[in-house]
Amino acid sequence: MAAYKELYTGGEGEIIEKKSRFIATTFPTKTEEEALSFIESTRKKYWDARHNCFAYVIGEKGELKRCSDDGEPTGTAGRPMLDVLLGEEVRNITVVVTRYFGGTLLGTGGLVRAYSSAVQTGLASSTIITRIPGLKLHIETDYTGLGKIQYTLAKKGIQILDSSYTDKVTLTALFPKEESEDVKAALIEATNAKAVLTQGVACSYAIINGAPIILE
Repeated sequence: MAAYKELYTGGEGEIIEKKSRFIATTFPTKTEEEALSFIESTRKKYWDARHNCFAYVIGEKGELKRCSDDGEPTGTAGRPMLDVLLGEEVRNITVVVTRYFGGTLLGTGGLVRAYSSAVQTGLASSTIITRIPGLKLHIETDYTGLGKIQYTLAKKGIQILDSSYTDKVTLTALFPKEESEDVKAALIEATNAKAVLTQGVACSYAIINGAPIILE
């Protein structure tokens, strides 16, 4: 599995185009059932709107992609919305754009631009993360080797999840899985092989506000 972008928390954005309101709502979805349930709940919320168009991309490689114009002229809503998601390379996301008609026809070009812009506004109000395949590494060292380990990890931009200080120091580091051998080799060299390295479980994580968050 390679790193990829996905929706972490949803949001809502709105634009006005010739008195028509376009409300874009995003929601994290990892299955088609979740996507369809969110679409249906949004339709119920905005039951009086003329259109509730949608698009979703699900799977780490975007294996599942669907969209709907929901009564708008073919190709003027759902596909442009989907194209924005694909262009931003965001996965595990469903977006619904609700339109309240303002009385003025926008034409096909105007609709494409409006629905695309609405999705961009919705994405701007959302939290999008990069899901990174990672490994945890437990490191045991004496206090003499601590500074060298901290320097080595910091130099590589590796996050320390946990630390324990007793008669020895135990650290838990988190880093991309693909860097595993390089990290171990650097620590062995820095401590003259005196540190005890124990590989922990594989996991997925993201950096949010500068801090590592383990993902489900």
